[in-house]
Amino acid sequence: MTTRGLMTYFAIRAITVCLLIDQIQSSPPLYVKPIEDESDYANVLKLSLLFYEAQRSGKLTDDNRISWRGDSGMNDRGLNGEDLTGGYYDAGDFVKFGFTMASTTTLLAWGAVSWPEAYAAAGQLEELRRAIKWATDYFMKCHVSEFVFYGQVGDFSLDHTFWGRPEELNTTRPSYKIDPEHPGSDLAGETAAALAASSIVFRDSDLEYSRLCTRHAKELYKFANTYRGLYHEAIRGAAQYYESTDYGDELAWAATWLFKATNDTRYLEDAEHHYQHFHLKERPNEFFYNKKVAGVQVLLAQMTGQPEYQNAARAFCDFTVWQQKRTPKGLLYIDKFGTLCHAANVAFLCLEAADSPQVGDSQAYREFAQEQIHYMLGGGGRSFVVGWGHNPPVQPHHAASSCPDLPAPCGWPEFDRKGPNPQILYGALVSGPDEADKYHDHREDYVYTEVTLDYNAGFTSALAGLLQLRVKSGT
Repeated sequence: MTTRGLMTYFAIRAITVCLLIDQIQSSPPLYVKPIEDESDYANVLKLSLLFYEAQRSGKLTDDNRISWRGDSGMNDRGLNGEDLTGGYYDAGDFVKFGFTMASTTTLLAWGAVSWPEAYAAAGQLEELRRAIKWATDYFMKCHVSEFVFYGQVGDFSLDHTFWGRPEELNTTRPSYKIDPEHPGSDLAGETAAALAASSIVFRDSDLEYSRLCTRHAKELYKFANTYRGLYHEAIRGAAQYYESTDYGDELAWAATWLFKATNDTRYLEDAEHHYQHFHLKERPNEFFYNKKVAGVQVLLAQMTGQPEYQNAARAFCDFTVWQQKRTPKGLLYIDKFGTLCHAANVAFLCLEAADSPQVGDSQAYREFAQEQIHYMLGGGGRSFVVGWGHNPPVQPHHAASSCPDLPAPCGWPEFDRKGPNPQILYGALVSGPDEADKYHDHREDYVYTEVTLDYNAGFTSALAGLLQLRVKSGT
């Protein structure tokens, strides 16, 4: 789990108030200089995928590019001895949270489905497939039977007694599941969406694997839709860190992705039913692992062309571009925990909306996305991507990268040590600055320096979307 979960203990919570200052439909000021070369997008895209490689759990492949990582979590098992090795560690710690891992995978797959040419131009298409497959292989292991799915491995309270390398982890790693008696429609639905989206990614390169993803996606959606409930009521520990406040958006999200993957109109009918039944037409203010409504609206607008969904997608992006609160330097500000993640996610979503001109002002949406991503890459005065750009973060809140090379020991003294992490966690997008653009690059200040799977997801896909525009224009 991410240490942002500690906010439940310290009551550190940024209160975001949307300031509806400028009602005039004019372009917001561009605070950042434009990127001069498309290779910048390509290079950061490569680094972002490298971050995911650093987060891998299980038996690493022979072509592992992270020299300071090795095999770990090799004894991860289900309650009946099921093999639960693999997948990704959530953050700078070593819990595997299925909910955010699945949300991350869906966003990565969506970017791959929309802009494969960008990944190909960057030479990263195969690396992207590997990153997605590392998650989907794990999800299919966790789906041990039609209506049983393991949604978490590791316990946050136990995990946080340890600071060091995952290869030397010495804590107990319990596993937690959902089933018909203890359902989790949000968890099963999000995983179904991830597998359905991923099935499209693999359709041209590995048809058999694509079909396997689709089969698991259908079963998980059936599980989510048949046995209703919130996953954190079954997996109690998740409530403090990755609470889900509803599951209607995940049901619609999963059904929409299954329709896109299969072209079976029954899933579209389900998606539209969920959309109405769970009142998903209202304008949301954000798009992240707990709130998929805006994603549902944009995806349905793309797939159906119906005015109801187009209007909803337009309302979200127009509010985001013209009215949402900003920092003095122009960064979209939704929440202090994952400031940059929130901005990157909506930048990605509005790039998706911009590909459907009937949804809204495509040019404004693209300029907004460029502005937000450029801020993260250094346009606001410093980079927020580890290992890239001017004055990047050097103390991300990440245990493994804080460790020196073996055989030197690693433990809590490394947490307290002042100075850069010995291992560079290339490509990780940190939580980011506060509402005044202030950033504290200190390992212990996780509110600023946290890194997680979901922080990089929309960011990665937004980079691909911006690179795609360069590739298509030939500039």
